[in-house]
Amino acid sequence: MSSRSDDALIALRKIQRMTELAAKRLAQTAGLAPSQVTVLRLLNEGGELSAGHIAEATQLKHATITSLADKLEARDLIARRRCDEDRRKVWLSILPAGQAALAEVPDPLHETFASRFDELPEWQQAMLIASLECVTSLLNAEKIDASPYLDLGDIA
Repeated sequence: MSSRSDDALIALRKIQRMTELAAKRLAQTAGLAPSQVTVLRLLNEGGELSAGHIAEATQLKHATITSLADKLEARDLIARRRCDEDRRKVWLSILPAGQAALAEVPDPLHETFASRFDELPEWQQAMLIASLECVTSLLNAEKIDASPYLDLGDIA
């Protein structure tokens, strides 16, 4: 392996490690995964929202939102109710315990990244996206389903 490929792999490993550390910190602090925090924040800001709206806003699959809602509801952080007009539609709202949990949460890594990324000039943003897409291709990862949230999944 060349020195440059070693440098690239080290950079990738640092990104992976930072994602792991941020998820662990969040789990230790609030007992929540980054995607759960995102759902709580959306509900805190938007009031009662449909599960479909949350899936669109987070770019997560409906099944993933259902699983997140199950876990948040089991901890009494959110409430869920079926729409009267269309029983397939589910409305979610944050409960006081969910708001209290949010008060303890450090900024998720994806929010820190997004804030710093948005401050970069457009040419640099485009260059980074092109480079990351190239890395995705080098790893044969183009077909892997992913949302824009840096989340390792279930924290259990």
